[in-house]
Formats: sequence, C-alpha cells, structure tokens
Amino acid sequence: MKIRKLGKTGFDVSEIGLGCWQLGNDFGPIEDKDADSILQTAVDNGITFFDTADVYGGGLSEQRIGQWRKATNKSAIIATKVGRGSELYPNGYSKASVKKSLQASAKRLGVECIDLAQLHCVPRDVLFSGDLLGWMEDLKKEGIIQHFGASVEMLDEALFCCEHTALGSLQILFNVFRQDAIESLFPLAEKNDVGIIVRLPLASGLLSGKMTVNHKFDEHDHRSYNKDGAAFHVGETFNGIPFEKGVALVNALQATLPEGETILDVSLRWILDQPQVSSVIAGASRPSQVVRNAAATNLPPLSEALHALLAEYYQNKVRAEIRGGI
Repeated sequence: MKIRKLGKTGFDVSEIGLGCWQLGNDFGPIEDKDADSILQTAVDNGITFFDTADVYGGGLSEQRIGQWRKATNKSAIIATKVGRGSELYPNGYSKASVKKSLQASAKRLGVECIDLAQLHCVPRDVLFSGDLLGWMEDLKKEGIIQHFGASVEMLDEALFCCEHTALGSLQILFNVFRQDAIESLFPLAEKNDVGIIVRLPLASGLLSGKMTVNHKFDEHDHRSYNKDGAAFHVGETFNGIPFEKGVALVNALQATLPEGETILDVSLRWILDQPQVSSVIAGASRPSQVVRNAAATNLPPLSEALHALLAEYYQNKVRAEIRGGI
C-alpha cells in the first residue's frame, strides 16, 4: 500500500482508506464479527486510514472501531465527523455543544484525543458564518482534537474552508462522474497544504460496473430511501444522478474503455492519478471488497489518452445529469 501525506496534519495515510458508514448498519445489517473482519482485513491490506462519523448508526460505527482497536491493539489514523447529530443539526450549534459531541465520539473510539475531526456537511449559513471553524481551532488548542477538517457537499463550501489557515483536510465528493474540483479547488488546496480526502469514489457503487437498473437495495440503505434526496442532500447518493441514468452512463463508458480495463479499476486509478488527493475512502460491506479496493494502489497510472477520454465523457455526457449542484 502506498502512503501519502494528509496536508498540514503531517499524518502518513494509506492512499486507499476505509469508509466506515456501513459499520453503522446504514446500508443494511452487519454483524459485529463481520465488522471486525472488515476492519482487520483493511489493516492486513495496508490500510491505515479509517473514516467514520458520530451519526453512522447513532455512534455504532465509532463504537465498533473503538472496540476493535482495544481488542486487537491495532493502530490506524481515525477521522470522525461532527455536526449532524440531533443536538447540533440544524440550529443547535455552539462551542460547548460541539465540544460535548466530540468528547462523546472520543469515548466511543476509546481515545483521549481524536486524530482528525471534520465538520460534517453542516448547513451552509452556519458554515459560512465562520464560527464553527474558529471553534474547531480552539478545541484543537484545548487538546480535544489533534487536527480538524471539513466534509462538504459543494465546491464553494470547500473553497471557503480551504482559506482557513489551520484547516488540515477537506473531504469532498470526487470521482470520474464529478471532476470539477481539479480546476476549481485542487490548486488552492495544494497552495494551502490542505489534504484532500475523497468520498463516493465509486458514486455509491455505480462505478463498480456491477449494477443493473433492476438492482434492489435494502430498505435501510440510503440508496433505497435517498436516491432522489428525500432524506439528505441528493448528491450523496449516486452522485446526484438518477439511478437508471447512472447505470446507462456507466455501461456506455465501459464500452468505450480500452480492452481489458474495468470501470472500477479505471475509476479508482483516475482519482489516485490526482497528486493533490491524500486518500480515497472506499466503503466495503464485505472483506473481499476491502481487498479489491486496496489493490488499486498497485495499478499503473492511466494514459494521457484515457484521461482525456474521461474528461470529455464527463463534460459532454455526465455533468448535466448531476442534481443538487456541484
């Protein structure tokens, strides 16, 4: 597994990380032993960066990570998130309430100080007021957190956060079906030494190339209940693209790829070809998926011709289909 720096945090992180939303049973039920197996498989395959949140399963994801670390004495950089809990979202934000939420996360994770705490897609007006970023800097000085970042939905939010001098990381939606950050955000992030964490690298599984229009999702899976943005921002599910249209776009793109290339490998390698990216957090509900995702670290860089093909396909075929803004 190749290692990259996570911006000014100085953390060495695996370029393929593990997204832990599914460990909160938010994609369907996962038994404790299977959650442990996913975490162990990640470490066994060189993954040293886990991403979770206080609201994943109401704290279950954090709790499982904490219990696994205590039982195995394994080490990893753990990033969690704050800002979507019921005591905060949408209008209960204060420095005291944020601190209380982070302390609860630390307890579930079994740590005294959180490695990286990220604002979690907070309301735009709250984010742009700037208070939260200032509070996070204060809590870093207090030793509650070691570093802080932000997980955002829109590029203008990312650009705003990127200007904060103490911000260590930005977690963004980024994949071959959402490419705008390359020109609008990455130069500023590089200038300000802000690490880029990529979520939804496979657009909620669309870019795995394994889905058909008849695919059925568990009723507890956000891909079932949020496909049109009924529960939270539409961009968090299938990249904001209507599911049937997304499947068609993936199939058409696969047909244009060079022989022997899979959409999954191309999608992950394309992200890793962006030097500003620190880590790609790919979710997995089975150990075999962890192994498959981790293998992307050994793929060769894509050719210039293939990069050009993917850029053209995005601009001409995909971009206009994204709902909810970019």
